[in-house]
Amino acid sequence: MQREVAMLILQRSEGASSRWPLEAEITRIGRSPECEIMLPERVVSREHAHIERTSSGYYLYDHGSKNGTFVNGEAVESGYLLQDGDEIQIALRFRLTFVGAGATAPLTIDLVLPDPEQALRLDSTRRTVEVHGMTLDPPLSAAQYRLLSALVEAKGAVISRDEVVRVVWPDVEGSGVSEQAIDALVRRLRERLAELEPEHQYIVTVRGHGFRFENPA
Repeated sequence: MQREVAMLILQRSEGASSRWPLEAEITRIGRSPECEIMLPERVVSREHAHIERTSSGYYLYDHGSKNGTFVNGEAVESGYLLQDGDEIQIALRFRLTFVGAGATAPLTIDLVLPDPEQALRLDSTRRTVEVHGMTLDPPLSAAQYRLLSALVEAKGAVISRDEVVRVVWPDVEGSGVSEQAIDALVRRLRERLAELEPEHQYIVTVRGHGFRFENPA
């Protein structure tokens, strides 16, 4: 059974991400291997900060770290009540996004990952898409296929809008691709996949972060 939980997301430069569910009462962040969220850089203190889960929400505390803990650019000292979409900066080196348990399109602990037994499959040699053994015809456009391939290869990780631009339009500067163009591409890809399976939403929008892929068994 899937259960919604608050999470921290660390978006990496290559488009993949690391995610940590905030299930425990205390989640420690630091350089030490004993921390639940380990960030192995010397600018990060051994036990840099922690998040406390309470009945009223999730509170962030700094541990008197040398290089500081920040939320949306403001230094944190005493407990800070986190809100969905807040950006936590650890030593101004790592940026972690807080995703509340009640957020739109929540991330879940038992996320289903793509494998050969699941509903949607890609054939990279023929550049075709199959859903429950049925081939999508006519095939996807080059841009649609590049986007879908990137989402599948991310295995449930969130793909940012910047990464969509890099994957789909590699020869275009990010500022040259509008938000509307990205949304139109995602919408059209959803429509094409719905031709074979209208009951399932394969591409989920994670508010404020990007898109991820859900492939049912």
